[in-house]
Amino acid sequence: MPAWPPPADWPHRERSERIAVAPHEWHVQSMGEGPDLLLIHGSGGATHSWRGVMPILARRHRLIAVDLPGQGFTRAGRPRFSLDAMAADLSALVLSRGWAPRGVVGHSAGAAVALRMALDTPRPPERIVGINAALGSFEGAAGIVFPAIARTLVANPFTGFAVSRFASERATRRMLSSMGSEIDAEGLGHYARLFASPGHVQATLRMMASWDLEPLRRRLPEIDRPVLLIVGEHDRAVPPSVSEAAAGRLRDARVERMPGGHLLHEERPAETAAAIEAHLA
Repeated sequence: MPAWPPPADWPHRERSERIAVAPHEWHVQSMGEGPDLLLIHGSGGATHSWRGVMPILARRHRLIAVDLPGQGFTRAGRPRFSLDAMAADLSALVLSRGWAPRGVVGHSAGAAVALRMALDTPRPPERIVGINAALGSFEGAAGIVFPAIARTLVANPFTGFAVSRFASERATRRMLSSMGSEIDAEGLGHYARLFASPGHVQATLRMMASWDLEPLRRRLPEIDRPVLLIVGEHDRAVPPSVSEAAAGRLRDARVERMPGGHLLHEERPAETAAAIEAHLA
């Protein structure tokens, strides 16, 4: 995990605070006034991924953006990186602070966390938005091999240091391009900084190694909240067909396509914010 506090050039740093709610010390950013809107980043990301969307949505909502355990600037108190554990711990944070999210917006794996929270939390959100929601497993042998590789890497305590040594803006650009996304230099710099942190890398790998989406997929028909699934037509990490399949299992869901890749909300923040606001209205 990068050192606390966030660096001076971290997006919306003046809105950052650290909140201790067992078992983690959470990095939270909040801004705006109005109904609460919770923002959950994807695997390997942090609050910076909402930098362009937040000022737009803050005109009508109080935004609450969090870093997931061990990622960004949240210190993980215990190794609770499974989907169920993350959703439960995030729900505990929300309840402890008295927040009442009217909506929850999640990107990629964050969308899975948002949907999982809607199932068992005492106060589920009225509406949910998933951006390139990671709700599918790797196909065929990859479904066995890729998680096994992640578990093997996590077992080595030096993996985070080894991976972070090779982090650079050039390598980061290649990785994000492979997902179909081209973002600005500022965004690349923030991702490169995160990937240079051994703790952030290790937490991301632990999340991958612990991830099991099948129980959530089986329970999607139980979610009775309206769900908007925004997809980037050029996403090469989570193809649009994943969201279309999930929409078919949800009670009340629709898919909205936009030009862009996996980091659609960073590439097209104004259009993404407009779609979110229309769904919440």
